[in-house]
Amino acid sequence: MNWRALHSLGPVIALIALVIIGYALNPAFLAPGNVVNVLARSAFTGLIAVGMTFVITSGGLDLSVGAMAAFLAGMAILAMNALAPVTGVNWGTVLLGMCTALLGGLVAGLINGLLVTRAGIEPFIVTLGTMGIFRSLVTWIADGGTLSLDSQLRTLYRPVYYSGIGPVSWPIIVFALVAVGGHVLMRHTRFGRHVEAIGSNERVARYSSVDVGRVQLMTYVLLGLLVGLATVIYVPRLGSASGSTGIGWELEAIAAVIIGGTALKGGHGVVWGTVVGVLILSLIDNILNLADLVSPYLNGAIQGVIIVLAVILQRDKRAARD
Repeated sequence: MNWRALHSLGPVIALIALVIIGYALNPAFLAPGNVVNVLARSAFTGLIAVGMTFVITSGGLDLSVGAMAAFLAGMAILAMNALAPVTGVNWGTVLLGMCTALLGGLVAGLINGLLVTRAGIEPFIVTLGTMGIFRSLVTWIADGGTLSLDSQLRTLYRPVYYSGIGPVSWPIIVFALVAVGGHVLMRHTRFGRHVEAIGSNERVARYSSVDVGRVQLMTYVLLGLLVGLATVIYVPRLGSASGSTGIGWELEAIAAVIIGGTALKGGHGVVWGTVVGVLILSLIDNILNLADLVSPYLNGAIQGVIIVLAVILQRDKRAARD
């Protein structure tokens, strides 16, 4: 096995090492209930991270996804609570709430994409601004408190998170399907090739007749839709949303993308690597909770260190290649 292949398998090796360490520290780590719980909780940021892979590969960035999820969850809850007296407590009302989250995600992604591609504003500035807007709006709508779903609707909606096929819950199934679809889209379609071409060299891609603006816009819309989908499976878990919902999700999504081998400066995207990155971050969080080695409150600091190390490794790899 050459060095390049070993480097690309680095995230998988790290994941296996974490599983071994987690089991050594606490055998309950591999208990079926714990594994299913970790995978289900990974689905939220996992869905977002798959969309983030396309945005980063095209040379963009989106810092607003956590706040966007909080805002969409609030909108979905408000819509269902408002519709319930008219349409009744049934799956039709729940489906309208789901559509609200998905449509809201599409519109939010479209706004981010248009500001980046049409207004020519840096993605960092655009999404930093919309992050503040989404977070402030949901806090304002909730009057600084929490938006709660009607108890009867929540009871009806709960199986979307807590049920599934056998021991595999719906969030895990949805995440797996989206990951496979994302991999196919990145590796086996013209859209995926254009995304990598733009991230590698936007000017050359433009000279090669690639519609740069349209492709970049589509990456933000795709990410917005996946944030909406993550919201759809998040709402039945707690049945509420507030200004603190989704805090740190943007950090986790970006970290997972970088850990998985996608180039931070664009040009090379690895969706399966992003899935491995999501699992690595989730396992670290789970091991910290089970082993009591380090305070779980330091999880954000550990993620920050991992991001820095991953970027250093990417820089060294690029330098060696050049």
